[in-house]
Amino acid sequence: MDRIDHLSSIVVDEAIRIHRELGPGLFESVYETVLAGRLEARGLKAARQVSVPVTFDGQTFDAAFKVDILVEECLVLEIKAVDQLTNANTKQLLNYLRLLRQPLGLLLNFSGATMKEGIRRLVNDHRPSA
Repeated sequence: MDRIDHLSSIVVDEAIRIHRELGPGLFESVYETVLAGRLEARGLKAARQVSVPVTFDGQTFDAAFKVDILVEECLVLEIKAVDQLTNANTKQLLNYLRLLRQPLGLLLNFSGATMKEGIRRLVNDHRPSA
């Protein structure tokens, strides 16, 4: 199994476990904190609120955006606690993937009746150099 697929599998397992234990209805920051802690407990690097710079016309603007969790510097996680995911949520994560030049991200919405309905896997066309 590819490394990033393995990482995403671990994230999904932990998200489902967290949702089963805590249920829907909490703030996004709670799910973010708990998920990052669970990933770190499994030996993974899970950086929270990672700044995403934007370069425009030769000028770089630091911390234009912040990614909720960056796992092992390659898997972008966007945490939501909303009634329903929208196209805007998808576009947000796709922009993060493009700006960070990362191939894969997970949009995780913890507000559904089950976690399975709140997971979106988004792929960017970027392929990191080997």
